[in-house]
Amino acid sequence: MVSFKIHRLKDHVSSQFRWAPHTAGPATVKQRDYEISGEMEGLSAYALFNQLRGTPNELRVGDLLELPDGTLRIFKFVGLEEASWFVAPVRPELSGNPVSGGESDMSGPNLGA
Repeated sequence: MVSFKIHRLKDHVSSQFRWAPHTAGPATVKQRDYEISGEMEGLSAYALFNQLRGTPNELRVGDLLELPDGTLRIFKFVGLEEASWFVAPVRPELSGNPVSGGESDMSGPNLGA
């Protein structure tokens, strides 16, 4: 048996997810939109889905199952699909010396003369 963490989609985001058009391929989700609901064991993600069906803890559209290796599965209308956490891109550092303290760069031509 495999242990799955269950991440529940927060209510205020749930309606947006339900009405969004289905997209093919892996989904990218934001951790701030989810709450950990607990852990359960199952033979597979689909076995756990079926085990929870019809119970108060059943998976709702948008909920996630996380495997011990960190792999995510998101429940969509068409079944369980791959998902990953959104990782914000890192801005590259600017080369050269940045201007600090509100000082202006005085190296340009003097147009005021």
